[in-house]
Amino acid sequence: MQNWFSSTWAANWRSFQYFNLYRLVLAALFFLAIVFPHEWTARLNLLPSPLLFWLTGGYMVATLAGLLLATHWQHRFNRQLSVQMAVDVGVVSSLMYLAGGVGSGLSVFLLVSLAAASLVGRGRLVLFYAALATLAILLTQIYGIVTHGFDESSIVQAGFISAGFFATAILARLLGQRAMVNEELARRRGEALDNQMLISQRVVERMQDGVLIVARGGMVSHCNPVARSMLGLPGYEEQGELATHAPILSQALLAWGRDEGDGTLLFSDADGRELRARFERTASTDGEVLVFLDDVGRIKERAQQLKLASLGRLTASIAHEIRNPLSAIGHAGELLREERRGEMQERLLRILNDNVIRLDRIVGDILDLGRQSRAEPELLRVDEYCVGFVEHFNATEGLLPGIVVLDVAAPVNLCFDRSHLHQVLWNLVSNALRHSSRSPGAVRLELSNQHGDGRVELHVIDDGSGVPEEVREQIFEPFFTTHTQGTGLGLFIARELCATNGASLELAASEAGAHFIVAGRNDTCLLPEPSGARAAK
Repeated sequence: MQNWFSSTWAANWRSFQYFNLYRLVLAALFFLAIVFPHEWTARLNLLPSPLLFWLTGGYMVATLAGLLLATHWQHRFNRQLSVQMAVDVGVVSSLMYLAGGVGSGLSVFLLVSLAAASLVGRGRLVLFYAALATLAILLTQIYGIVTHGFDESSIVQAGFISAGFFATAILARLLGQRAMVNEELARRRGEALDNQMLISQRVVERMQDGVLIVARGGMVSHCNPVARSMLGLPGYEEQGELATHAPILSQALLAWGRDEGDGTLLFSDADGRELRARFERTASTDGEVLVFLDDVGRIKERAQQLKLASLGRLTASIAHEIRNPLSAIGHAGELLREERRGEMQERLLRILNDNVIRLDRIVGDILDLGRQSRAEPELLRVDEYCVGFVEHFNATEGLLPGIVVLDVAAPVNLCFDRSHLHQVLWNLVSNALRHSSRSPGAVRLELSNQHGDGRVELHVIDDGSGVPEEVREQIFEPFFTTHTQGTGLGLFIARELCATNGASLELAASEAGAHFIVAGRNDTCLLPEPSGARAAK
């Protein structure tokens, strides 16, 4: 304990200042008592005299200087304390001598000074102060007995007072050590608590889920930025009532507090996002409640991403293993076709060849999904690009002019990778043609940039039966298809390519037929930062 205390001891200047202030008040009282004598000063035999006047006046000046030094020059703490204690011992012992020795009772002022010095002082210096006071009292009393005829028995009283000096110094030192140890422990624990609070606050603020602390009465005492965004709560300086900004959540919290709910609530925010709230009680004496808010859509999206990632790794591995035997089967079929066989064999070979081609297309789509090339966007004249695309598509599919039509009101630019845009359009127009009536104008491509915010929309519309309501949410999932010859990867790959180019692909509501919208920009070709790059940072 002693070694630990010695290594962590620090000068307590504030307590030393209070000690000097007490001494200054004491010196002022002594000085006033000499200047304006009273009955009690007469009992102490402190009669006004030039010596007594200069002694008390000098003591007041010394204590004032000590107070100023302790306030404005906080250096050499032990030396300042030792000098002030020496002044006290000298002045009080002198006053005792002038007042007739230890019988005057003035030694009590030395006891107070020793106790105060022991509380703020350090180690062996405390015993030095007690020894100095003891020597001063004993020598003063002996000198008074020899020169002024003090009572000889008073030397015993001086001895008891000296013993009291050491007892006071030691006890005050032990008390001061304990107080300073407790103060240091409290300071360290306070710092640890502050650090823990800062870390906890930063963790809560960085959480992707919303967190609210709701006090009694439904007042939001604290919330992180995610919860503030979800519920539209005001800033840190003016937390509002929960019932004002989220009445449904407030009612559910009240019901849960009455044990009428299961602690979970599904509701929608102002933007239409589906949110889930969970309530948990805390051990707080104020009865505060923790409310956790989860974005259900984001949770589903994250689960979908994990599912797609694992599915992609699995299917890519399988596709690599399938491609080689599939190529061998196709090659064997070609060799069989070269031999002269009957009509039945020809039909079986055609079935074999068609299914080999279909399987090869599926494998190719799966491998393309796993090795999508990085986008190299450029600012395209998308109206001219679409004209060339429609001509190429009609020629490839052997369509009559007018079945796939392009509607462009004015020249339009779009920031997109040329090869990616070709793949997206080919998937969308192929699907539209497959489900359309194939009559003139059955598939329409429309370009629009009338929003005034740099956004360009490319619409692909067909006159088919449209997408059933029950499968609209699954239309972009991989391997989901309603066509017997489809792979279920076309729309998924198209949407991924749009996201890679900073664009979006959505299925719009329509009264008849399917209506897909590719939305990009015409003013900048900055792409969203890849997730790998964000992680690297």
